[in-house]
Amino acid sequence: MSKQAYTGPLEQIDECCWRIPKDYKIGMRVEGRIFADERLIEQIRADQAPEQVVNVATLPGIQTASLAMPDIHWGYGFCIGGVCATDPAAGGVVSPGGVGYDINCGVRLVRTNLTLDEVRPKVEQLMDRLFRNIPAGVGRSGPYRFESKELMRILHRGVRHLKKKGLATAADLEHTEDGGCLGDAEPEHLSERAMRRGLDQCGTLGAGNHFIEVQVVDKVLDEKSAAAMGLTKDLVCVMIHSGSRGLGYQVCDDSLKKLRNVPARYGIELPDRQLACAPVDSPEGREYLQAMRCAANYAWANRQLLMWQTRQVFAEFFGRSWESLQMDLVYDVAHNIAKMEQHTVGGLLKTLCVHRKGATRSFPAEHPDLPPRYRSVGQPVIIPGDMGTASWVLVGRPASMERSFGSSCHGAGRVMSRKAAVRHAQGRRIDRELAEKGIVTRCRNWKGLAEEQPAAYKDVNVVVDVVDRAGLAKKVARLRPIGVVKG
Repeated sequence: MSKQAYTGPLEQIDECCWRIPKDYKIGMRVEGRIFADERLIEQIRADQAPEQVVNVATLPGIQTASLAMPDIHWGYGFCIGGVCATDPAAGGVVSPGGVGYDINCGVRLVRTNLTLDEVRPKVEQLMDRLFRNIPAGVGRSGPYRFESKELMRILHRGVRHLKKKGLATAADLEHTEDGGCLGDAEPEHLSERAMRRGLDQCGTLGAGNHFIEVQVVDKVLDEKSAAAMGLTKDLVCVMIHSGSRGLGYQVCDDSLKKLRNVPARYGIELPDRQLACAPVDSPEGREYLQAMRCAANYAWANRQLLMWQTRQVFAEFFGRSWESLQMDLVYDVAHNIAKMEQHTVGGLLKTLCVHRKGATRSFPAEHPDLPPRYRSVGQPVIIPGDMGTASWVLVGRPASMERSFGSSCHGAGRVMSRKAAVRHAQGRRIDRELAEKGIVTRCRNWKGLAEEQPAAYKDVNVVVDVVDRAGLAKKVARLRPIGVVKG
């Protein structure tokens, strides 16, 4: 994370939003806006992430404002927690830095019909089984290996291809954002190295902040929305957080190299070379989007296979089929993605390229892109917290369309770099500290837990409270972890 504090202007607009004026820096086309309250703003000033909000405000075609969610922290080019919508008709650009290296890193929530009383006595053995059976850690391969032709089908069709193989159901597709597949994905734009990295990593968790958590619903605030999701107090759920693995990383790395000199070709001046970009409607812009969609489809397939393996573990462990355990997918949301969406700006309906980097789609009730199950309540917005506190489920609200291009936060947001977190954990046993809270952890090494310790993150309850009060998403239920698998 950037060590230097932000010293520029932050003007409070309302109790949950702050402005960086358009005249702060030459080249800003719109103002910056950060959703936060008094409890978070000093943490946000602690690094240069607000300056990245400013830099994004200089991009051609940007609409309304350069936005950041309350989980904002320093990232590559764009801050993590950043939202930016550009208009291709006005020369709007697409930037890999506005998506990130882990393309379509995202999270899905799976309910069960098990209660805390049924699972608590067996949670140690359950976590052992999950840790043993589901590949986790750097470079780990899994039980699914897709040779070149089949990998191409996954890149084209995402979870839809897995359904043809009997590894996904119609309900799984219906309750995954975009049905688990973005169209106009073109694998021919992927390098040989990207393809090679994707052969054996679909269905693997990875490392870093990725996890499988067994959680219990400990609080319900919106009964109607919770009922639509099948969530009740003391119900056990599973949350899965992973992305596009080495394939997605390689797609981003390759794209940044390809785009390094492209801005100058189109007369675009950038305050930071990490904002390398191309007009959405240019050959270079289209190529990046088509490659990114391949990685996004791979990520959805990856989470689907992680869920499929989780269902198998639960079925074997509890001696009942996953169907009888009612292990239904509540929803799956993408965190790092750029998508073409329709939004109203200045009274005009426009097709925009919406970058969400460390941000979650948050569409309100009656939005046509929602599945029938959620049409009356709004899109489930799944917000993982740190592994020692809680996670949240919310639903999208109408104000998100007016204020944030249908977006919300995506997590708690880091306050420590991974190196700082490891230093902070010296001489401590994070696993024992979590065990004292009733949370069983399984991880490949001490460093993995040290990097992801609760102190490395903002208070997710405060972050979620801000997006609720700002009208971006409404609190539905809080989930508390009882078991965690980390890579």
